[in-house]
Amino acid sequence: MDALTLARWQFGITTVYHFIFVPLTIGLVFLVAVMQTLWHTRRRPEYLRMTRFYGHLFLINFALGVATGIVQEFQFGMNWSSYSRFVGDIFGAPLAIEGLLAFFLESTFLGLWIFGWGRLPDRLHLACIWLVSIGTILSALFILAANSWMQHPVGYHFNPATHRAEMTDFFAILFNPTLLVTFPHTILGALLTGSLFVLGVAAYHLLRGNETELFRRAAAIGTVFALLASLGTVLSGHAQAQVMTQQQPMKMAAAEALYNTESGAEFSLFALGTPDGRRLILDVTVPHLLSVLATNTWDGQVLGINDVQKLEETAYGPGDYLPVVPVTYWTFRLMAGLGFLLAGFAVWGLYLLRRRRLESAVWFNRLAIGAIALPYLANTFGWIFTEMGRQPWVVYGVLATAKGVSPTVPWGEVLASLAGFTLLYGVLAVVDGWLMLRYARHVPTEEAEPELVPALVY
Repeated sequence: MDALTLARWQFGITTVYHFIFVPLTIGLVFLVAVMQTLWHTRRRPEYLRMTRFYGHLFLINFALGVATGIVQEFQFGMNWSSYSRFVGDIFGAPLAIEGLLAFFLESTFLGLWIFGWGRLPDRLHLACIWLVSIGTILSALFILAANSWMQHPVGYHFNPATHRAEMTDFFAILFNPTLLVTFPHTILGALLTGSLFVLGVAAYHLLRGNETELFRRAAAIGTVFALLASLGTVLSGHAQAQVMTQQQPMKMAAAEALYNTESGAEFSLFALGTPDGRRLILDVTVPHLLSVLATNTWDGQVLGINDVQKLEETAYGPGDYLPVVPVTYWTFRLMAGLGFLLAGFAVWGLYLLRRRRLESAVWFNRLAIGAIALPYLANTFGWIFTEMGRQPWVVYGVLATAKGVSPTVPWGEVLASLAGFTLLYGVLAVVDGWLMLRYARHVPTEEAEPELVPALVY
C-alpha cells in the first residue's frame, strides 16, 4: 500500500471510531435535559434519579468522544497537508468556530451542571444542561458545514496566485443546500441513537425487575423519542437523497448500481455485480420507485454511471470518476434498511406503551437491548456511503483525493501511526465499553444520588 491508501484507511478508521461517540453524546444529553425538565416540572423523585443515572452514562461517553475528535483534527495537518493548505481558508473557519464557540459552550456549562447540584438554583441548573445540549448541536452544525462544503463547494473562489481556495461568502457555506438536509438527518439520527440507548438500558432493568417505576418511565421516554426520531430520519434521508441526485449524480447512480440513464428508473432491492463494480450480473428491482425517490415524479430521469462518467470527463478531463460501486451500493442499503427496521420497532414500542404493556413485554425488551447497536451500525454505514460515494474527490469537482495527501510523509510513517492509533482505539473501546456496561447495569439507589454525578470527575 502507498501513503495515500494508508492515509485514507487511517482517517476512515478514526472517523468511524469517533462517530461511535458523537451520536450518543448529542442524543443522550438532549434526553437527559428532557428528564431533568420533567423532574423540575413534576418533582417526582424517579425523574431526578433517572437524570443522574443517564447523566453519568453521558459523561463517560463524552470524555472518550473528545479524545478521539482531537486526534481526527490533527490528521488534517499530518496526513492531509496538501488538502489543508488548499482549503484551509474555508475549512478552518467552521472548525475554529466549533472549537471556540460550540465546544467551549458545552464544556463550560457541563462543568457547571456537574458541580452545580445543590449549589445552583434549580432553574439555572436546568438551563446548564440545556445549554450543553445546544452546544453539542452547534458543534455538529459547524462540523457538518465543513463536510457539506466538501460535498458541494459554494461561497469561494480559486486564487491562481496562491493556488488556494478562498472564502468569499461565509453565509453561503452556512446555508449550503447540502448542509440544510444533512444537518437535520444527522441530528435526528443522533436522537434515535440516544433514544434506543435509553430504551435498551431501561429494558435490561425491567427484565430483572429493578426499580420498575423509574425504568418504566425511562422506557416510555426512549420509545416516544425513538419513534419521532426514526420517522424524522427517514423523511430527512429522502430529502437528502434528492439533493444528492442533483449535486452528485455519480453517487446516486452508484448507490443504485444504475449504469444507464433511465426515465421511470427502477429501484434496486438486491444486486450482484462484477468485483470491479462495472457490470451487473443480477438485479432485483421495483419499477419507477427510484424516479419517485430521486425526483418525486413517476417518470423522472435519473442519470446512470456511464453517462455521468462521460459528463465528468468532459468537465474535469480524462480519468476514472467511479467510486467503489459495491461499497456504495451496499452501505446505502444497509443504512436505509436499518432506518426502516428501527422505525418499525419504535412503532411496536409505541403500541405496547399505549396498551400499558411496555414493561411486561419480554420479547420486546430483549430485542430492545440488542437494538442499542443498530443505530450505531446505521450511522457507520451512512458515513461510509457519504465519504466513499464522493470518491475520487476530497472536495467534489475541485480537489482530487490523491492530490490532498501530504507529499513528504512516507508510507512507513503512516503505517506506524495507523497501527499505533488503531491499537490505542481498540484499548479505549474496551475501556469505554466496560465502563458503560458496568454503570448501565448499576441499579440507582437513594443513598447514591447526592454524589453520583460529581464522583465521575475526581
